[in-house]
Amino acid sequence: MNSTFIPRGAYWWPSGQVHAPDEPGTSVPAVNESPADAAPVIEAHGLSKSFGAQPALREVSFAARRGELLAVIGPNGAGKTTLLSILAGIRDPDSGSFSVPGELGWVPQQAALYRRLTVAENLRLFAHLEQVADVDAAVDRMLEQTRLTERRDDQIATLSGGNQQRVNIAIGLLSEPAVLLLDEPSTGLDPRQRERLWEFVLDLAGGGTTVIYSTHHLHEAERYGNRLLVLADGERVFDGTSDELHATVGGRERDFESAFVAFLRERGH
Repeated sequence: MNSTFIPRGAYWWPSGQVHAPDEPGTSVPAVNESPADAAPVIEAHGLSKSFGAQPALREVSFAARRGELLAVIGPNGAGKTTLLSILAGIRDPDSGSFSVPGELGWVPQQAALYRRLTVAENLRLFAHLEQVADVDAAVDRMLEQTRLTERRDDQIATLSGGNQQRVNIAIGLLSEPAVLLLDEPSTGLDPRQRERLWEFVLDLAGGGTTVIYSTHHLHEAERYGNRLLVLADGERVFDGTSDELHATVGGRERDFESAFVAFLRERGH
């Protein structure tokens, strides 16, 4: 496959490609419609992955539309990170395929920012690595989008965890991807930092970026996800809204976490 992986920043596929194990890409159409009536900007079909004799994903399929926030949730070992890493191109699936009409940005859970460099220097470095056409414009755009213009000359080491994560996400956005993958984006942040981070992510979705994120914080899935993709033991066991998940357990549970636990228990997970 013709692809590029930057050690810390965004991973992206070339525009208009379909990706499957050992198969060449083919074109898919771009989409410009709103989330309510748009064609999917990313589709996955039957993705499977095993590590030795242990299945990690079992024929997982889903689709997401422009500007949609898709929360990927499930117990530990459900296959969430495996799914995102396949979409990011870090791992190849054993079978199945996925398609993305534009570039795809990847922000792993553990940031690897250069702590002795400034915010602007980090953005500039990764913009060069990602071969962004206009580096200065990209850096200025990301500083404005992350609301870190006043911190552009501050070393990364001096920033709060929340602001470091904003820089982390900004690097994933340098190539202006159609789809952004976030693996546990709020890990290690305090409640105020998490709130500010999600304000930023919601702004991205409002601007048309499709955001697919994994989280262990169920309230983040319920509050911010337009849809939920629930994995358990590598299988897709639910794809729908939080209200629809409540309805599957009869609406008898008082909160989303209780409904989620009941949903998994009733299905033997």
